[in-house]
Amino acid sequence: MSRDPFLEAALEEAKQGLAEGGIPIGSVLVRDGEIIGRGHNRRVQDDDPITHAEIDCLRKAGRVGKYAGTVLYSTLSPCYLCSGAVVQFNIKKVVVGESKTFPGAPDFLRSHGVDVVDAADEECITLMTEFIAKNPTLWNEDIGE
Repeated sequence: MSRDPFLEAALEEAKQGLAEGGIPIGSVLVRDGEIIGRGHNRRVQDDDPITHAEIDCLRKAGRVGKYAGTVLYSTLSPCYLCSGAVVQFNIKKVVVGESKTFPGAPDFLRSHGVDVVDAADEECITLMTEFIAKNPTLWNEDIGE
C-alpha cells in the first residue's frame, strides 16, 4: 500500500529537520489537493521554543484567508500548542503520521470539531523512536518535560 503523498511530503520535511540537527517532525498544509505550506520543527535551528513543525508550516503558508477546506498533515500527533493553532484557524481535519511515541492532543482537537486521522505510519514511528532513543534530553525539552 502506498503512503499518502501529503504525509510523504511531511515526512520529507521531518527528515530535512533531522539533517539540520533538529527534531524530525514535519508538516504540510493542503488545500484543494495542493500543498500551500510546509515546514518542520525548527526549535533547535532557530533557538525558538515555539517553532514546532505545524507552526513553521502555518507561518510559511502565509496569510491564506480562510482555512476552510484545508487539511493539516503532521508526522507526529500535534501538541496542545499546535492543536490550539488548528482550532484557532478553524482547520477541520488533521492527518497524523503517528501518535505512538507522543499522544498529542487528539481529544482536544476532536472536542473542537476537528477530524483527526492517525495513519500509524511505520516510518514515522521508526523515525521518532530512533530519535528519542538517541536524544532523550532534547526530546524531553521539546515536549516540556
